[in-house]
Parts: sequence; structure tokens; C-alpha cells
Amino acid sequence: MAESKNLWGGRFTGEADAGFVEFNRSFGFDRRLFEVDVTASIALCGGLVRAGVLTAEEGETIKTALKSIQERGRSDSTYFDDHAEDVHSFVETKLIELIGDAGRKLHTGRSRNDQVATDFRLWVRDELDRLNDTVRSYQQGLVNLAEQHQETVIPGYTHLQRAQPVLFAHWCLAYFEMLARDRERLLDMRKRVNRMPLGSAALAGTSYPIDREAVARELGFDEVTRNSIDAVSDRDFCVEFASACSLIMVHLSRLAEDIILYSTTEFGFFELSDAIATGSSLMPQKKNPDAMELVRGKSGRVFGANLSLLTMLKGLPLAYNKDMQEDKEAVFEAADTTGACLRVTATVLGNIRVNEPTALAAAAKGYMNSTELADYLVRQGMPFREAHELVGRVVLGAIAKGVELQELSLEELQEFSPAITSDVFEVLSLEKTLATKSQFGGTSRERVAEALAAARASLNPT
Repeated sequence: MAESKNLWGGRFTGEADAGFVEFNRSFGFDRRLFEVDVTASIALCGGLVRAGVLTAEEGETIKTALKSIQERGRSDSTYFDDHAEDVHSFVETKLIELIGDAGRKLHTGRSRNDQVATDFRLWVRDELDRLNDTVRSYQQGLVNLAEQHQETVIPGYTHLQRAQPVLFAHWCLAYFEMLARDRERLLDMRKRVNRMPLGSAALAGTSYPIDREAVARELGFDEVTRNSIDAVSDRDFCVEFASACSLIMVHLSRLAEDIILYSTTEFGFFELSDAIATGSSLMPQKKNPDAMELVRGKSGRVFGANLSLLTMLKGLPLAYNKDMQEDKEAVFEAADTTGACLRVTATVLGNIRVNEPTALAAAAKGYMNSTELADYLVRQGMPFREAHELVGRVVLGAIAKGVELQELSLEELQEFSPAITSDVFEVLSLEKTLATKSQFGGTSRERVAEALAAARASLNPT
């Protein structure tokens, strides 16, 4: 009988249905694991030599051929024009084509189950490092923008209603903090990703005396997995990765929403340069924030990838099941979309013009110093709840007169409370409103300058 073209064909006598074969194939997307598959195979080869499964000569032959395959894959995109079942069978087939029977020995003691789990962890580990660098670049953009506008004041909002004035740099650093937590998550997750399943075989472990720790060290893993059944069926790291990407996209989408709003005529705080805006096919005056709208929209792709992974895993019995083939496209989608959105957002941040006079004018209106007046009355001995209610009445009086609080005369203010004296006008000034927020984490100029310096230092650790 002719030798099967598949890695698993010895048990079968008939031909597989062509539609089934195509449905079963994953090479169209898992070939992205090519580099790590070859790298892991080289490390396994060394383990097999040390275990006495391969001779030193066979090991050198296999390693040389694998490196040749890896180099060909790097330099020739047509190399992958193949109908392999998956990336693992592709590499093994190419190896056998180069060196014959010696290539058939490499898979000794290894299953595609522990092979793919190892490959995917290697890929995700590398992607975590790449994504961490990309997030850092985005944070750099926020710090750069904040440093350019350290004196700029904008309205702060709650419920999308003007609330209190804040420094624009403080607003930038709010998003910086979100991304700092994202980087912490990526680094923390890396510890759980960086455990090697190789040597778990199909589910019960390998029968060959492979030094798993030595292979792990060669591949840069911190440790080996402790249970062979869990090792081949664990995809927690995929869910963690997609979840971390989902949170990054939440943060990017929130920033996108702010930029979209602040770029409208109604707000007028931002203007997007021609490099990052598009026009209308009908209305010549339009300048649309398409990139930010796409970032906001693409968040759904990443959330969907995360949900698909959870759904795929929720009912799986131990150990490996073919359902797990669905893990890769979801993770690849999350990685690609998140990375692209981070990069384009960093570009947008570098091409925003802040309309400082408009933002300042907005920050000085809307009774956003009302809390300052209440705090002033508290310092005069009035309970806060009483002061809060009184200031509410003052605001109503100012609205009726069509003026801001600081535009009321001292006599008009004293009609509400004789405790108010002429020093109240300094308290109600915009600068004083900012300056009083001087506790750590607040929006006073001093605190924001400190926070900005700390943010810059965190991006350039010594």
C-alpha cells in the first residue's frame, strides 16, 4: 500500500472526501506559526539526541535541514503555496523531502497536540512582547501631546455634562494610566504563557527520556507544564490574551469617542490634520475622523474573538479536541486588530491641533466652579450638605440673570449667605479652581507636572 500523504494515514484504507479535507485544513492561517514550529523542532531535536533517540549525526542533519527550511520560508513567500493539512505537516514534509528517513524520526515522542500547544505559546509570547512595545509607543504619543499643552485647560465631563475644569495634560494622562494597566496585564500574563507543554505528547506524556527542562531553557521558557493532560488542552493563555486585547480596545475606543466628540463643531476643542482625516464624497466642507470611528468600530472584532474562545472552550472534555483549532484565528484577529488600532491612534495623537482658546472658554463657563463655592462655605463653618443646597440656589439665581457665578456681585452673593466675603472671587477664579486640586493624583499644575515627569520616566527606565 502506498504511504499516506498525511501524518495520520496508516490506519485508513480509503480516500478522504475532498470537501472534508479542505474543511479540516488549517494551513491557510496556522502557517503564521511556521517560524516557531521550526524553532521548537530544532530544540526537540537536541532533546532527542540527548535522550539517545537520535544519533549526533542524525541530529546535526535534521537541525541543518530545519534551518534551511526556516531560511527558505523567510525569503520565499511562494514556498507556502502548498496544500498541506497544517503548518506541522508542512514542515515535516519539507524535512523529509530534504533528508529522507532521518526526517521521519523527528516526531518521535511528540504529538501534534503538544507540538501546537508549544508553538502557539511561543507565538503568543512573542506577540505579547510586540504588543507591549506598541502600547508603549502609544503611551509615548500621549506624553508628547501632554507636554506640548501643559498650560491648556479644558472642561472635564461627567455624564457628558460639563463638570469641573481640568488640565488637558491631565486628560492625556488618564488614558496613559489605562494603558499602563494594560501593559501590566501583558507582562503578568507572559509568566503564565511562558510554560512549555512539549513532552506531554498526545495527553499522557512521552515515553522517551527527553530532558524537558533542557529543551525549555533552549526555547526560553521559564518552566515546563506540570500535567500532560492539562498541557495539551489548556487554552487559558489564548483567552487571557484576547481579554487583554479587549481591554486595550475598550481604552482605545473611549479615546476615539472623545476625539470624535471634541473634533465636532459643537465642541471645537480639536482639529485633525489632513493626514488623519477624510472628506465627504458629497459635502465639500466635511472633515471626518474616519480613523477614530474605525478604531471604535473594530473593538467589536476583538470582543468577538474573546467571546468565541470562551464559547469554544466552555464544553470541551479533556484532553485535546479539534474544536481547539479555532483558537488561532481568534487570537490572530485580536492581535492584528489591536496592534493596528494602537498604531493608527498613535499617529492620530501626533496630528491633533488643540484649539486652546475654545477649550479655555468652555472651561470657564457652565458654573463649573460651583463646588469651589461650596467648599468655600464649608471653610466658613457651614456643613457641606447645607452648602451644597445653598450653592444650588446661587446657581439658579445666576442662570436667571444669565451670568456665571464669578460675575455676580458681592451683594448678590451675600443675599444667599452673609458668610460670603470679597475673597470669594479669588476662590471662584479658574486658576484657583485648578490649584485647589493639589492632592496626589489631582489636576493642579504642580501635580500634573509631577505626573507627567513620572510618566515620561516610566517610558525610559534606567
